[in-house]
Amino acid sequence: MPAIDAILGQKFPVLDDGFIRVIDYLGADESVVRAARISYGAGTRAIHEDRGLIRYLMRHRHTTPFEMCEINFHVRVPMHTWRQWVRHRTANVNEYSTRYSLAIDSVEATLPDQWRYQKSGNRQGSEGQLPLDVGTSLSSREKQLHSLAREVYEERIDKGVAREQARKDLPLSTYTEAYWKIDLWNLLHFLDLRMDQSAQIEIRQYAETIAHNVLSKWVPLCWEAFVDFHIRAISLSAPETQVLALLLNGRISDAETQMRALGWLDWDDKKNQPKRNRERDEFFEKLRSNFNFSLDLLESTRSRQS
Repeated sequence: MPAIDAILGQKFPVLDDGFIRVIDYLGADESVVRAARISYGAGTRAIHEDRGLIRYLMRHRHTTPFEMCEINFHVRVPMHTWRQWVRHRTANVNEYSTRYSLAIDSVEATLPDQWRYQKSGNRQGSEGQLPLDVGTSLSSREKQLHSLAREVYEERIDKGVAREQARKDLPLSTYTEAYWKIDLWNLLHFLDLRMDQSAQIEIRQYAETIAHNVLSKWVPLCWEAFVDFHIRAISLSAPETQVLALLLNGRISDAETQMRALGWLDWDDKKNQPKRNRERDEFFEKLRSNFNFSLDLLESTRSRQS
């Protein structure tokens, strides 16, 4: 693939001192098509064009042909982000070792306008930025912490402390490096999760860099199909499908009845607000963001109960 050959070894910067670069790859769009067609035998090329076949495979989640392609990345990433990264266990990893070598003298610094609040209602997410004056103070303290941690680490090394022990108090913001080899289908799954708006911003930046600078060049037909059938698609449960069908047919009262039966419209009289229901809230968000529905069902239901 000339498009990806042209970027082999090229560093794509991420965060303040991170990067990703492609070391090697195996296969491309044609490899997926070839793997799929062997299941059908000769003569299928006249029936299915490459793009159409790839879209069919993606649409129906026939994953095996996509596993025939592999790619090997060299990444530099903060350890706190790497912790999330290696939860994707369907890859081959060889990481820089701070038992054999000195820890990389680089840490991820947070700019004053990048400190985020804890997201309300989500224990693992963030939203909004802290005031700039608060962020300035936090960034200054962070710089002091990073400097002290490195100073203590190097002092231990100078005194002959084993590297495996000297490293134990380095901050999670310390950068590490690794080779990360993964097949195409599992890479797509990684991107599907880590490009999502609910993913942590730092790992999302790596995922977006991989998607837009590498995948779109390496396997453009596969990437196009994945965007259409996964990234920009939504899934609906059986109850969601039933409610949406009623709404689309203008049967608002029946939709309310169905949602009430599901417990989606239960009311908390003490707090004078709807009871918390994640399934309902996620469904309403799908309606708002994908179908431009403006729903006041909770308020209208309360008024009718009154």
